[in-house]
Amino acid sequence: MVSAATPRDPGPSAAPVPPSPPPRATPVALPFGTRASIFLRLLAIQASWNYEILLGTGIGFCTEPALRLLPGGKGGPAYRAALARHSQYFNAHPYLAAVAVGALIRAELDGTPPARIERFRTALCGPLGSVGDRLVWAAWLPFCSLVGLLLFGLGAGPGWVVGGFLVLYNVGHFALRAWGLRVGLERGMQVAGALGNPVLRYGPQWLSQAAAFTGGAALPLALSRAVGSGRVLLGGVVATVVIGAVLITRLHGRVEGWRVAIGALAAFVLYSLLR
Repeated sequence: MVSAATPRDPGPSAAPVPPSPPPRATPVALPFGTRASIFLRLLAIQASWNYEILLGTGIGFCTEPALRLLPGGKGGPAYRAALARHSQYFNAHPYLAAVAVGALIRAELDGTPPARIERFRTALCGPLGSVGDRLVWAAWLPFCSLVGLLLFGLGAGPGWVVGGFLVLYNVGHFALRAWGLRVGLERGMQVAGALGNPVLRYGPQWLSQAAAFTGGAALPLALSRAVGSGRVLLGGVVATVVIGAVLITRLHGRVEGWRVAIGALAAFVLYSLLR
């Protein structure tokens, strides 16, 4: 006689997994000292750059002050896991890396699941690298160099030329870092929309046009000041310009504009010092 199978006792039910807390609608209010520490660390984000993880250690270094606010405080499990997560491979422009630092801090303090943070962190690398290179290295740096060259052509001394270049360039990159950190903290994992900012989208084009205009005014003035009334020197300058134009044409695509602009500025500053 076959007995009817009796249902097994399901036993104690597993404890339900609590859902992840939703992101906060407003950014986490970081203490002023923490924000200041993060910003100062952003200035040294490349100090530990290496070929293996690039900016990875720098990202971890910059996020560390805010990670102390995680449950358990400094040295707690959440702090250690987050710091290890953000010290891995990361590649971006060093100035726009501030966007990633702010966004990752916001995601951690909002309690976003680690798997989502890691995917988000990986996705940030490409856009922050390409946008920053086009805006800073290909546009802002050559423009600032040509402004310094214009100052030389207008009769400024070496100190004013170098000082003018450094002040203008650093105002731009400090502002870019500050904006990146602020927008990252405000938007968190929704920061992608901020990369559509008109300055980031159209800035390279605007700056290239401004650099062309500035260069058109700066080069004749600088050459006029360098040549003076000497015909022999004038012939040498003309020959140098022709040779340089041929080399740049031949090296098209293999030479970067900012290197050419910096080289020209350095040459005229050196000339003004030796004359």
